[in-house]
Amino acid sequence: MQYIDQLNSTILLASKPKRIVSLVPSQTEFLFDIGLDEEVVGITKFCIHPSHWLKSKTIVGGTKNVDIEKVRSLQPDIILGNKEENTKEDIEALREIAPVWMSDIFDLEDALEMMKSIGEIVGKQVETQELLATIKRQFDAFKPEKSNLSVLYLIWRKPFIGVARDTFIDDMLSRCGFTNVLANETRYPILENLADLNPDVVFLSSEPYPFKEKHMQELKEIFPKAEIRLVDGEMFSWYGSRLQESVEYFYEL
Repeated sequence: MQYIDQLNSTILLASKPKRIVSLVPSQTEFLFDIGLDEEVVGITKFCIHPSHWLKSKTIVGGTKNVDIEKVRSLQPDIILGNKEENTKEDIEALREIAPVWMSDIFDLEDALEMMKSIGEIVGKQVETQELLATIKRQFDAFKPEKSNLSVLYLIWRKPFIGVARDTFIDDMLSRCGFTNVLANETRYPILENLADLNPDVVFLSSEPYPFKEKHMQELKEIFPKAEIRLVDGEMFSWYGSRLQESVEYFYEL
């Protein structure tokens, strides 16, 4: 069977994969939510959902420092990766072990297509379609009032790194009715002159940097007129089945 991933690479599989290694936390959670278990033999240390898989599955390192030999020892039928979360060097080495299906996610449509494709590969089309229908229904009904509020979404400290356009998080912010103050930048710029941005709202993400309440005062001194909020990074950046919880979270936010 022939499949094309989101980097337009073709992979060939003789049959439905029985041994899967997932290198992307949000995609790992998706595999669990469509009913896979023993088929998933390897995950990263950041694949924290479902939590019990961290004990029952082989941990193959982190998303950006995969233990290649440990993956080889698992004899996977397929490896699931992501262009942004995994390194090019690791993926090239892993392709010598097994077919690697890569995702490349910029918006909700990309996320839905990723799940549809992986669901087909692992033989869980029915379960996947039910999940996608739920997510589509929720986002189609999500019509927030246009707030005209500008937002700065921070993902790192020392140095401060923000989220700009051409990212999945930016797509989520837009769907919430916010205007990204970094719309003229791309991807994840390092921010040297924060005070010049003058956002109405600053979102401090729980990941990858674990912003806490103690950091809010630091940002309040930089942006005395802005509202500073801690936000759940998984709701904004996990582009798998976690999306079925995002809309409710956005409403509350």
